[in-house]
Amino acid sequence: MASPYIELDVNGRTVKVTNPDKIYFPAIGATKRDLVEYYVSVGEGALRAVRDRPTYLKRHPDGVESEAIYQKRMPKHPDWIETVTVTFPSGRSADAFCPTEVAALAWCANLGTIDFHPWPARRPDLDHPDELRIDIDPQPGTGFDEARKVAFAAREMLAELGMEGFPKTSGNRGIHVNVRIAPRWTFTEVRYAAIAFAREVERRLPDLATTAWWKEERGEKVFIDYNQNARDRTVVAAYSVRARPDALVSAPVTWDELAGCDPRDFDIRTMPERFAKLGDVHQAIDDQAFTIDTLLEWYEADGRGDMPYPPNYPKMPGEPKRVQPSKARPSGSE
Repeated sequence: MASPYIELDVNGRTVKVTNPDKIYFPAIGATKRDLVEYYVSVGEGALRAVRDRPTYLKRHPDGVESEAIYQKRMPKHPDWIETVTVTFPSGRSADAFCPTEVAALAWCANLGTIDFHPWPARRPDLDHPDELRIDIDPQPGTGFDEARKVAFAAREMLAELGMEGFPKTSGNRGIHVNVRIAPRWTFTEVRYAAIAFAREVERRLPDLATTAWWKEERGEKVFIDYNQNARDRTVVAAYSVRARPDALVSAPVTWDELAGCDPRDFDIRTMPERFAKLGDVHQAIDDQAFTIDTLLEWYEADGRGDMPYPPNYPKMPGEPKRVQPSKARPSGSE
């Protein structure tokens, strides 16, 4: 017997939703149809966050309690859905999803895509990011309140630099601040800028913020993950649903809202009404692109040089020893 399905008209495209009544988010009883219709309802904002960006799919075809499929290569798709060829640090390449219309997001949601993870660069120039990403990640013993304090310190620093950041909840305990930059610098340079920024936040908030890559060195502090600016690293997109039973959403907010919001305020049920009322509160993110020259000057003046890359990267030029401190052999040992 054929699987049940419905068809949705999404801006003139017909998107088929198979097994629409399958429960995807058991804590709130939300279905696969709810997921697809969610992305259509916030489509303008969701598309703004990923348009023309190589975007990886985090799929849970049987709902959030099933194992995730993290897909960098775009699966078989209709000819109206676009892709772009990306090159990984390993030197290998793949054709990744390149969103250009809301219907494409809905089609991917029907595949069980819950989270969308875009690159910080766009198709016209994949070697030069147009987004500096400040990823504020609470560690055990800290939470959203501590992340919020770090975010506002970051906002103050951005203002001093003549830059503007756009905050969003991560959909969990963290906060992301995205800064639009001119696509003039390489991934390596943007990562250096992120390191310089994170180190300065750490200097200003030594008891609260850390840049320590190794978890054993972080303590009960908020980690600023500079490596989210490395090539082929992604963060969840604005408006993406998270793979949680309660279907929380990575929600764009204003700075005024961030001062008092709770990440649990934003889920697959509440966001469509909010979007219908307010529209995309990050609509202005593309109005101005900023320079990272001052941050690169900070990086050079600091003198400490580079920091470790993620473990799946080849050894990078200028990178320090990539060894967990507790496992490092003493200098001079055999």
